[in-house]
Amino acid sequence: MKRKQRRMILVAGGFVCLTGAVALGLLAFSDKVDSFYSPSDLVAADLEAGTRVRLGGLVEDGSVAQAEDGVTTQFTITDGGEVIAVSYTGVLPDLFREGQGIIVTGAHGEDGMFIASEVLAKHDENYMPKEVADALKEQGFWQHAGDGSP
Repeated sequence: MKRKQRRMILVAGGFVCLTGAVALGLLAFSDKVDSFYSPSDLVAADLEAGTRVRLGGLVEDGSVAQAEDGVTTQFTITDGGEVIAVSYTGVLPDLFREGQGIIVTGAHGEDGMFIASEVLAKHDENYMPKEVADALKEQGFWQHAGDGSP
Protein backbone atom coordinates (compact mmCIF):
# COMPACT_ATOMS: atom_id res chain seq x y z
CA MET A 1 0.00 0.00 0.00
CA LYS A 2 1.38 3.32 -1.03
CA ARG A 3 1.78 6.26 1.30
CA LYS A 4 -0.90 8.24 -0.56
CA GLN A 5 -3.43 5.39 -0.16
CA ARG A 6 -2.73 5.13 3.59
CA ARG A 7 -3.27 8.89 3.93
CA MET A 8 -6.60 8.69 2.09
CA ILE A 9 -7.75 5.81 4.31
CA LEU A 10 -6.74 7.79 7.41
CA VAL A 11 -8.62 10.89 6.18
CA ALA A 12 -11.71 8.84 5.27
CA GLY A 13 -11.64 7.08 8.67
CA GLY A 14 -11.34 10.42 10.44
CA PHE A 15 -14.27 11.79 8.45
CA VAL A 16 -16.43 8.76 9.34
CA CYS A 17 -15.52 9.10 13.05
CA LEU A 18 -16.27 12.85 13.03
CA THR A 19 -19.60 12.31 11.26
CA GLY A 20 -20.55 9.63 13.78
CA ALA A 21 -19.64 11.89 16.70
CA VAL A 22 -21.77 14.75 15.30
CA ALA A 23 -24.70 12.38 14.68
CA LEU A 24 -24.52 11.05 18.24
CA GLY A 25 -24.33 14.60 19.61
CA LEU A 26 -27.37 15.71 17.63
CA LEU A 27 -29.27 12.60 18.72
CA ALA A 28 -28.46 13.31 22.37
CA PHE A 29 -29.67 16.93 22.11
CA SER A 30 -32.81 16.16 20.09
CA ASP A 31 -34.83 15.56 23.27
CA LYS A 32 -33.62 18.85 24.75
CA VAL A 33 -34.49 21.10 21.79
CA ASP A 34 -38.05 22.43 21.72
CA SER A 35 -39.43 24.07 18.60
CA PHE A 36 -41.28 27.36 18.96
CA TYR A 37 -44.84 27.68 17.67
CA SER A 38 -47.43 30.43 17.73
CA PRO A 39 -51.00 29.22 18.31
CA SER A 40 -51.75 29.47 14.56
CA ASP A 41 -48.57 27.55 13.71
CA LEU A 42 -49.38 24.88 16.29
CA VAL A 43 -52.87 24.31 14.91
CA ALA A 44 -51.52 24.18 11.36
CA ALA A 45 -48.70 21.81 12.33
CA ASP A 46 -51.14 19.16 13.66
CA LEU A 47 -48.50 17.55 15.87
CA GLU A 48 -48.95 14.23 17.65
CA ALA A 49 -50.14 14.41 21.23
CA GLY A 50 -47.20 14.47 23.60
CA THR A 51 -44.81 16.28 21.24
CA ARG A 52 -42.92 18.78 23.40
CA VAL A 53 -42.89 22.35 22.02
CA ARG A 54 -42.63 25.97 23.14
CA LEU A 55 -45.81 27.95 22.58
CA GLY A 56 -45.86 31.74 22.64
CA GLY A 57 -48.55 34.38 22.46
CA LEU A 58 -50.71 36.69 24.52
CA VAL A 59 -52.72 35.52 27.51
CA GLU A 60 -56.29 36.16 26.44
CA ASP A 61 -58.24 38.64 28.60
CA GLY A 62 -60.73 36.96 30.94
CA SER A 63 -59.35 33.49 30.35
CA VAL A 64 -57.35 32.88 33.52
CA ALA A 65 -59.09 30.49 35.91
CA GLN A 66 -57.80 28.75 39.03
CA ALA A 67 -58.76 25.08 39.47
CA GLU A 68 -60.25 23.75 42.69
CA ASP A 69 -56.92 22.22 43.74
CA GLY A 70 -55.48 25.74 44.09
CA VAL A 71 -52.26 25.02 42.20
CA THR A 72 -53.53 24.43 38.67
CA THR A 73 -54.26 27.42 36.47
CA GLN A 74 -56.01 27.27 33.12
CA PHE A 75 -55.85 30.06 30.56
CA THR A 76 -55.80 30.58 26.82
CA ILE A 77 -53.03 31.90 24.60
CA THR A 78 -53.78 33.66 21.33
CA ASP A 79 -51.87 35.28 18.51
CA GLY A 80 -54.96 36.94 17.10
CA GLY A 81 -55.69 33.97 14.87
CA GLU A 82 -56.02 30.77 16.87
CA VAL A 83 -56.61 30.24 20.58
CA ILE A 84 -54.95 27.42 22.55
CA ALA A 85 -56.18 26.31 25.99
CA VAL A 86 -53.32 25.81 28.45
CA SER A 87 -53.20 24.12 31.84
CA TYR A 88 -50.28 24.72 34.20
CA THR A 89 -49.75 23.24 37.64
CA GLY A 90 -47.39 25.22 39.79
CA VAL A 91 -46.52 28.74 40.78
CA LEU A 92 -46.90 31.26 37.98
CA PRO A 93 -44.30 33.99 37.49
CA ASP A 94 -45.10 37.28 39.27
CA LEU A 95 -45.39 39.08 35.94
CA PHE A 96 -47.97 36.65 34.55
CA ARG A 97 -51.26 38.41 33.80
CA GLU A 98 -53.89 38.72 31.12
CA GLY A 99 -52.90 40.50 27.93
CA GLN A 100 -49.18 39.82 28.44
CA GLY A 101 -46.85 37.96 26.11
CA ILE A 102 -45.66 34.65 27.50
CA ILE A 103 -43.93 31.49 26.38
CA VAL A 104 -44.97 28.11 27.75
CA THR A 105 -43.15 24.83 27.32
CA GLY A 106 -45.10 21.61 27.25
CA ALA A 107 -47.16 19.30 25.08
CA HIS A 108 -50.68 18.76 23.83
CA GLY A 109 -52.66 16.12 25.65
CA GLU A 110 -55.08 13.71 23.98
CA ASP A 111 -57.98 16.01 24.92
CA GLY A 112 -56.46 18.98 23.06
CA MET A 113 -55.42 20.82 26.23
CA PHE A 114 -51.84 22.09 26.16
CA ILE A 115 -50.19 20.90 29.38
CA ALA A 116 -47.44 23.36 30.29
CA SER A 117 -44.45 22.35 32.36
CA GLU A 118 -42.88 25.83 32.34
CA VAL A 119 -44.28 29.35 31.98
CA LEU A 120 -42.06 32.30 31.11
CA ALA A 121 -43.44 35.83 31.37
CA LYS A 122 -41.84 38.98 30.11
CA HIS A 123 -39.66 40.81 32.61
CA ASP A 124 -40.70 44.41 32.01
CA GLU A 125 -43.35 46.47 30.25
CA ASN A 126 -41.28 47.15 27.14
CA TYR A 127 -39.99 43.63 26.50
CA MET A 128 -41.72 41.03 24.40
CA PRO A 129 -39.99 37.74 23.57
CA LYS A 130 -38.75 38.07 19.98
CA GLU A 131 -40.41 34.83 18.89
CA VAL A 132 -43.76 35.98 20.29
CA ALA A 133 -43.41 39.45 18.76
CA ASP A 134 -42.60 37.97 15.36
CA ALA A 135 -45.58 35.60 15.56
CA LEU A 136 -47.92 38.44 16.56
CA LYS A 137 -46.62 40.68 13.78
CA GLU A 138 -47.18 37.84 11.32
CA GLN A 139 -50.82 37.62 12.44
CA GLY A 140 -51.26 41.42 12.41
CA PHE A 141 -51.95 41.32 16.15
CA TRP A 142 -48.96 43.33 17.37
CA GLN A 143 -49.80 45.45 20.46
CA HIS A 144 -46.45 46.94 21.44
CA ALA A 145 -46.91 50.40 22.94
CA GLY A 146 -43.27 51.47 22.37
CA ASP A 147 -41.43 52.11 19.19
CA GLY A 148 -42.48 48.86 17.57
CA SER A 149 -39.31 46.95 18.27
CA PRO A 150 -39.30 43.97 20.61
